[in-house]
Amino acid sequence: MRNSALFAAVLLAGANFAPITLAQDYDPDATIRIGSLYEPQNLDNTAGAGQGINEAFNGNVYEALFQLTDAGTVEPKLVEDYAVNDDGLTYTFTLREGVTFHSGDPLTAADVKHSIERVTAESSQSSRKRSLSNISSVEAPDDRTVVVTLSDRSISLPYNLSYVWIVNDAAANITAMEDGTGPYTLEEWRRGSALALSRFEEYWGEAPTNGEVVFQYFTEATALNNALLTNAVDIITSVQSPDLLVQFADNPSFVVTEGASTTKEILAFNDRVAPFDNVQVRKALARATDKARLLNSIWGEYGTLIGSFVPPTDPWYVDLTDVDAYDVESAKQLLAEAGYPDGFEFTLDTPDYDPHPIVAQFLQTEYAKIGVKVNINIITANEWYTKIYQERDFEATLQEHVNHRDIVFYGNPDFYWGYNNPEVVQLIADAEAASNEAEQVEKLTQANRIIAEDAASIWLYLYPQIVVSAANVTGYPVNGLNSQFFAYDIRKSN
Repeated sequence: MRNSALFAAVLLAGANFAPITLAQDYDPDATIRIGSLYEPQNLDNTAGAGQGINEAFNGNVYEALFQLTDAGTVEPKLVEDYAVNDDGLTYTFTLREGVTFHSGDPLTAADVKHSIERVTAESSQSSRKRSLSNISSVEAPDDRTVVVTLSDRSISLPYNLSYVWIVNDAAANITAMEDGTGPYTLEEWRRGSALALSRFEEYWGEAPTNGEVVFQYFTEATALNNALLTNAVDIITSVQSPDLLVQFADNPSFVVTEGASTTKEILAFNDRVAPFDNVQVRKALARATDKARLLNSIWGEYGTLIGSFVPPTDPWYVDLTDVDAYDVESAKQLLAEAGYPDGFEFTLDTPDYDPHPIVAQFLQTEYAKIGVKVNINIITANEWYTKIYQERDFEATLQEHVNHRDIVFYGNPDFYWGYNNPEVVQLIADAEAASNEAEQVEKLTQANRIIAEDAASIWLYLYPQIVVSAANVTGYPVNGLNSQFFAYDIRKSN
């Protein structure tokens, strides 16, 4: 491992910005400094670590049997080959040879069994736990063979297994340490500041094109941008405001790239409680929301209105922006029909980081036009996780939802927003049991439309995915699927 002096130097670098001169060759031992707003809450993605752990660790420190690529395809990673029985209920995976954990232990089928069972365990807080709930058993008949038996067919099993990081079964508490098989090891984590990864010299695959990666964490977007302007970081993983792009867009020292995003800004109701258990109330608020004006006020010409929870990168996407389109008078009429002619009052629990407080104020003004009073309650990310996600103690909340192919959460009545339409539950279950992709797409497209017509939540807009880097840095991912940010191909010129 590299010493702490280098780590400290990275944090303090960049008091003065100098023009960058591009070189022909990249430095294979370079330190890549990545600026982010999303620090993990811990280092275990089954223990409520938040989206920051996916950004730093997925594909970098931990690997899975399969990997969701930046292009959205699913490819084998730690699997060399696999076979499926004719009934679709038994998958037999053959592991790659020569894979070792960072501790030096060899990868075995027992580690894979342990890792899958961690995600499906009762105590697991993985967002994909339910997607893997039809696993009846995991067996390891020998060191290279894993047999997964299902209770029901699962066309998405390889995809869902891309969320299962393979952890050494000998590892103890991994909330503050790690033992993965990826191209980097954890060098140091200074909570509230930065997380450093070092190249793993015994990595089974192709070596990274850099020597070290440091994720530096910021709580405010302007400070993050200033860090790039002053050469304190090399890359910003996701720009949060178009106003902040002006200083980079026409500057040859920087490169601005817009990719595909799966991050949705949503107004999520607790559909279990009045008045949000009433479809007409939810639809009224949807019609009272000028989403186009909101998106423009936050992102200008960037971002997308999609009308549902499904982004264009999912195979079952259809444009549903016409469902509950902006219409204040219609919203008032629906409220009256629902028994609230004079409106009502509710509390909107709002994360304390951008853009949520601004969005909350916008909605507060919008809904006042139809007699609905919004009380804004600002909470931290940790408070949001406990109060909203774990305890379901809320009426409505704002949250960006980052997951890829996540319509399945609306088929889970136990999920934090409590939406429960039996027809949708059945369609999503049938889609998972489909024998081919065309049938899966058909079922999920139907479910998508019903969820939109029910205004299960209000899908305000799809974030743009804007990555900004210094001009001498290349090879970074440009899409925002699941907030992952593969660092191993990033090159930094001398």
